[in-house]
Amino acid sequence: MLDLTQGQFVKHVIMHPFEGFEDLRWKKSGSMKIATAIVFLLFFQQLAYNRLYGFQYYTSYDKVFNIIPYIFRSFGLFLLYVVCNWAMCTLFDGEGSLKNIYIVTAYSLIPYIVGSLVGTILSHVLIKDEYIFISTCEIIGLGWSVVLFISAMKAVHQFTFFKTILLILLTLVAMVLCIFLLVLLLTLFQQVLIFVFTLYTEISYRFRV
Repeated sequence: MLDLTQGQFVKHVIMHPFEGFEDLRWKKSGSMKIATAIVFLLFFQQLAYNRLYGFQYYTSYDKVFNIIPYIFRSFGLFLLYVVCNWAMCTLFDGEGSLKNIYIVTAYSLIPYIVGSLVGTILSHVLIKDEYIFISTCEIIGLGWSVVLFISAMKAVHQFTFFKTILLILLTLVAMVLCIFLLVLLLTLFQQVLIFVFTLYTEISYRFRV
């Protein structure tokens, strides 16, 4: 079994996804600090891709900057996936803990983040006719992250390949249901606040009259 530091394990799982996550699991060398730093990089990547991309490829028409969507697309979706995947794995007798799912999911995002950031930088250097180089970087990063992601889920839960794919699909379904229920709850909460405010306004008006 490899005797690597936590930082070296990050490089190991990226370069050797099929055995890297297995080594990481048995060695228990995943780092919450490194994983959290990667999630913060994901947040920065979302900002950079949507706000700093080359003007000749993308123009933002937002007159007012709102950071909430970027928080949701990075921290929100990441944490929602971790929780839903952990909930689903308990139904399938998976061996992954909440901490391990958090770590390996974050590690698998590194190529996607790097590819997107490289593409953002190149968008300020290359012209439109050379966009193929930008898209190639982004596609390679995304594709490699998908390979890492599937390998990570397979290793952390000790599932077969097809059972891993099924778990991921069910996790995505659970995420959609959670988002739907959250939107429904927020809408209901908003309606209650409007009702209370209207009632307060009406009562205040009656007392004044």
